[in-house]
Amino acid sequence: MKRTGLSVFFFLFWAALTAQSSQTQPVNSVQLMAWLMTGVPSGRLVRIVNERGMANIPGKEQIQQFEAAGANATLLQTLAALKPSSVSSQTSEIPAALLKAAADAKALRFHQAEIDLHPAINADPRNAALHFALGGMLIRQEQWDDAFDEITLATQLMPDLPENHSSLAYIFYRLDDAPNSIAEARTALSIDPQNAEAYQFLGLALYINGRYAAAVHAFDESLARDAGNADTYYDLGITLRAGGNQAAAITAYRQAIHLNPALWEAHSNLAVVLHEQNKLDEAIAEYQEAKRLAPEEASVRNNLGNTYCDKGDFDAALIELRELYRQHPEWQQGHGCLARAYLSKRDYANAIQQLQVSVRQNPTSSSEHRMLGEAFVLNDKLDEGIRELRLAVTLNPDSDAAHHFLGTALFQQQQLVAAEKEFREALRLNGSPDNHYSLAACLMTMDRYEEALVELDAAAKLDPERTLYRARREELVKLMKETNSR
Repeated sequence: MKRTGLSVFFFLFWAALTAQSSQTQPVNSVQLMAWLMTGVPSGRLVRIVNERGMANIPGKEQIQQFEAAGANATLLQTLAALKPSSVSSQTSEIPAALLKAAADAKALRFHQAEIDLHPAINADPRNAALHFALGGMLIRQEQWDDAFDEITLATQLMPDLPENHSSLAYIFYRLDDAPNSIAEARTALSIDPQNAEAYQFLGLALYINGRYAAAVHAFDESLARDAGNADTYYDLGITLRAGGNQAAAITAYRQAIHLNPALWEAHSNLAVVLHEQNKLDEAIAEYQEAKRLAPEEASVRNNLGNTYCDKGDFDAALIELRELYRQHPEWQQGHGCLARAYLSKRDYANAIQQLQVSVRQNPTSSSEHRMLGEAFVLNDKLDEGIRELRLAVTLNPDSDAAHHFLGTALFQQQQLVAAEKEFREALRLNGSPDNHYSLAACLMTMDRYEEALVELDAAAKLDPERTLYRARREELVKLMKETNSR
């Protein structure tokens, strides 16, 4: 981060010195348009007009300009109802540059809106609202340092506007600076305790600070003041999931979607929680909707492919992941899932290729080396498989699966003593029926029938429904009788 920001003491001290004069200053149409184009809600602007008054009466043409910029009916009615006695004699024509910037911002052309604002600022360099608008366009483009400069200047020029401090709080949040973000949000609330946005950004700052309960409380306070904000419900869902409350997170995400069905992030995050709850069909439906809304978003297609893998629908997984890498060849996730899909098709060569990418990306991951080792073994490349499986065991000695598959590869190479050692270690870590069975198979090959019978009995006792264990036990008993009769 380029700078840490002005001190909270400075803001509070400056606000205290200027509050008496600046809070009584009426606002004008230029300020309203700048705040509106930056995303300050119409309801909040109505409150500003009612609290501070207007320096001019907007005419019919200006009211139409506000409507074109996105003002709601309540704000338009408030402006139309202004009487000459309630305003000063000052006139305030909205500059053409600002009107063009508002139109571009509404069309999500934030860079063009940024360019549009410069002539207006050059003509009125001490207009706090114009600097606020420019900072807002820079925030939309995630140019955090430049946005900080503009919002800081806006705050110096108009320190009693809580939106200035809320914007600084959001910038600090995006820069992972929780203390400064919390401080700015609280400064905004000290100026306007009813400011829903300030509570929302306080919640975000508390969230990145790991204070989930406090963050939830802040989001609840925000929603008590602005119950129709889908983004706040979305932020609440993220925080509730981080705090371990999946059911409440699902409710919050669903409410966000109810308020804004086009919020693809809410569909995607809801799908993540449903996936964690093993509600795979519901998760897939939400991912599909997120993909429809944001077809170029790599994370959605990646997660959808992984969900198909977990469901066992490998054909669908292949479709999603192949398209993902076609659209985003730089994407570095999902290779393990794609490998599983190829393995299901017995396409070992492509599975190995994908797993080698995973291993390069995660060289210290035991599971990635284990899966690659398994693929090599299935492709009859035992030496390569054993090398990867030994690495997997070294990286995670407590992985029973790594020991089991290493034992299997050594068994196929007839390195029976080494295989027995790995099977016994796998059994020590996980006394599963399969681990008992694998050890029994190794012992039988070594003609150690009594020990093998003990392992088969254990496997059959742990899983009496598995006919393989009983059948193999019967074969062993028959073999032992034949051997003893000779």
